[in-house]
Amino acid sequence: MFSSRLGKLSKSAFEVARTTMQDDIRQAISWLLLGVAGGLGLDLCAKQLLQAYSLREFVLLRSLFALVIFLLLAPRLFGGLRQLRTRRWRWHALRTALAAGAMFGFFYGLAHMPLVDALTLGFTAPLMVTALSAMFLGEHVGWHRWMAVIVGFVGTLVMLRPGSGEISAASVAVLIAAFCYATQAITARHLSDTESTLSLSVYVILGPMLIAIAFLDQSSWITPDRAGWLLMALAGACSAIAWVGFINGYRRASPALLAPLEYTALIGGAVAGFLIWDEIPDRWTVIGASIIIASGLYVVYREATLKKVAQKKGAQVARPSL
Repeated sequence: MFSSRLGKLSKSAFEVARTTMQDDIRQAISWLLLGVAGGLGLDLCAKQLLQAYSLREFVLLRSLFALVIFLLLAPRLFGGLRQLRTRRWRWHALRTALAAGAMFGFFYGLAHMPLVDALTLGFTAPLMVTALSAMFLGEHVGWHRWMAVIVGFVGTLVMLRPGSGEISAASVAVLIAAFCYATQAITARHLSDTESTLSLSVYVILGPMLIAIAFLDQSSWITPDRAGWLLMALAGACSAIAWVGFINGYRRASPALLAPLEYTALIGGAVAGFLIWDEIPDRWTVIGASIIIASGLYVVYREATLKKVAQKKGAQVARPSL
């Protein structure tokens, strides 16, 4: 009887744990899709605004609105403004420079090329993170993942078609932005043990804003009209939504589960580009995008497989001998 009750209790506890895990996964997916929607909303606002306003003006106003939103949310969500304290100013200065490269590079490309093309080239960043992790963090990257990285960059070459005249300043700017973003992610890993999430976010917004102010050309300044102010504010809000969505999503579930969902942004970008700007990706863009996505998904799959193997080994070591 005791063993029967114990079995029922164990089964009940298992069911509760499974239900809780399923709820966490649902919440994680919901948060991540919110982040994807926020990021895509930012890109749509940026592409529309950059047709009328200069890049520096857009970066300045978008960053200003995003900064105000983060500072207003800080007391409730991030432990207050004291979380901005840091002693690692050199690292934050580096991240500021990288953030400026990522922001100016991507939005410059976005203003001069189809939306889905810019998004696809931007998705080379996860592949760059894998390569840079081995170089700067000393993480082991096996030959499977190295091959995926190489294949992913082959997909980039398929899109750009060197020698055909398809490589433009815009595409190069987006690739530089992807590299800056990937390096920024590496520095975030390095600083995550000592720096708060608020400091890692606010300073990378403040830096590009100050750079935009320093190089702002008053002759090119156009005071936004009502629609322009609305889109600028919406761009800042979307950037905050994207950040909150991604952070809350990845806190609740494994990146191996969630990362593939980020590629839904390409579908949304393709649909929005067609409906709003009559943009139709050519076949080389579709082929190159498919190769890049497949490579990124394989990297995620490989990392998930290695984690499972490590967890099984750890469980076998921790299991007491009878």
